Amino acid sequence: MNNVLDAVTLARKILQGFHKHYSVFQEVTQHAKQYYAEGNWQAIQHASAARINFYDQRVRETIAALQQLTGGELEQPLWLEIRQVYQQLLQFHPQAELAETFYNSVFCRLFHRRYFNNAYIFVESTLADHTAVALETEFRSYFPVVEGMHRTLMRIMEDIDLIAPYEDLSEDIRLLRKAFAEQTQAGNLSSYQLRIDVLEEPFFRNKAAYVVGRIVSAERIYPFIVPVLRNQAGRLYLDALVTDNQQMAIIFGFARSYFMVRTSSPSALVRFLNELMPNKTRAELYSAIGLHKQSKTEFYRDFLQHLSRSDEHLVAAAGVKGMVMTVFTLPSFPYVFKVIKDTFGGGKAITRATVIERYRMVKRHDRVGRMADTYEFANVAIPLDRIAPDLLEELQATVASSLSIEGDQLIIQQLFVERRMVPLNLFLEYGNDAEIEQVIKDYGQAIKDMIAANIFPGDMLLKNFGLTRHKRVVFYDYDEVQYLTEMNFRDLPSAESMAEHLTPDTWHSVASQDVFPAQLALFAVPQPKYREILLKYHPELIDAAYWRRQQEKVRKGALNDVFPYPASVRFMRCVRTPTEQ
Repeated sequence: MNNVLDAVTLARKILQGFHKHYSVFQEVTQHAKQYYAEGNWQAIQHASAARINFYDQRVRETIAALQQLTGGELEQPLWLEIRQVYQQLLQFHPQAELAETFYNSVFCRLFHRRYFNNAYIFVESTLADHTAVALETEFRSYFPVVEGMHRTLMRIMEDIDLIAPYEDLSEDIRLLRKAFAEQTQAGNLSSYQLRIDVLEEPFFRNKAAYVVGRIVSAERIYPFIVPVLRNQAGRLYLDALVTDNQQMAIIFGFARSYFMVRTSSPSALVRFLNELMPNKTRAELYSAIGLHKQSKTEFYRDFLQHLSRSDEHLVAAAGVKGMVMTVFTLPSFPYVFKVIKDTFGGGKAITRATVIERYRMVKRHDRVGRMADTYEFANVAIPLDRIAPDLLEELQATVASSLSIEGDQLIIQQLFVERRMVPLNLFLEYGNDAEIEQVIKDYGQAIKDMIAANIFPGDMLLKNFGLTRHKRVVFYDYDEVQYLTEMNFRDLPSAESMAEHLTPDTWHSVASQDVFPAQLALFAVPQPKYREILLKYHPELIDAAYWRRQQEKVRKGALNDVFPYPASVRFMRCVRTPTEQ
């Protein structure tokens, strides 16, 4: 075969690998609707976690197929042609941006990073030169002037088709209309004055389905989310109406698990969501719908663009320096960068591999709105002249084994990236009394939410928690994270003598997985005034029996209700407790 034909064959083989990946990804996602209708919450969580590994499996398979076709001789000059052919294949592809990222993943595992430029890979997307996929591919439009508002809303829910029957959909529609009238000016509009656009596919996560859309009037657009829950009898009901942008952003927040939502045109879906939540980046929205590899691509492009538009230096992050990670940031960019240290301080009895696995474990797990999502990058290049001298010195002193220098670039072998938050211990230094009470209360609730999801945070010091811009407490230090069910929660033995009581060493035996909750508040919150607030709202946290009860619930498969929206927007027609299967 000549080179042109080779390029076509190989480009199509890579695209074939992507198609297999996306087909399997969508197939697993599609099962979420049936799991939801059955109340099989564990199946939804397992499917969500399993999807994360699909991408790397398909990349490995594609590389193997390419090597078989070429006899293992993948010549660098040929890839210039392969990229051009591949770009042509994506002109009208409904998942073009994802296919570009898949191509990059294949190439970057085959060649040295000196080829990581736009001639060989899609450092910059080519989508700007293509006809964008129409937003209308992802939503349906409804016109209340034709059938009236009540019947239109009924038909929207029927078209969404959540399989299971409703408890009383007509009454729910009445409550929905009442909430619209109270929350928005749209409630005062007549049927002929508006159109309703609703995404065709519902968003599934944990024990809820979310219907997402917008009301369009001549004056403005009103975004909305309607959570749909399932009661103990297996019947559905509309639980709330969310129209506030900030509340919607929290539902799609970076500390929550990925949604399960089918989409044939991810770029159109993300653009639609971005119109509803303009403060969200494309990276955040791709992540929210489970396309975390595309999210990484979008994030890295944002970072490169931000570097090009500023002359700031990367500097050490604010807060107490960690024992396991060296952390730095770009002041005007809302993320922190974390590199695993060569040696751990504080007598940490863990390895580098353990730290990596724990960060990956959190990514796969239900984060219940309390654990920050993390990007993991390999061989990241940062211009040396953009790194502050004191930071470079700190990096060379603490993470030298992860660094190399190539020309004017610092290469970091492995890098974790998280959304930047205000460390809780720093916030307590300047917050007023009311704010401090609220965040300490939420700190305790964050711990409870995590343990209900089978996560034992390990190191619960205030410095390991941060505040989002919505003043929500989120955990972000995962080197000591373990499953709750693996721990042994013990009552603190009494000292048999005053001498034992006064000894600086522990007077009782302690195994590696032993935890004494009675000491939790003292060590995690050493300041008496903050500890008093914590125990005022969460006295159970120092009771070993409470932790053991939570373990038992987890072992029985119970899944707590975690509502990512305030109680004030819920429809409280009557007490309806979702099943805890």
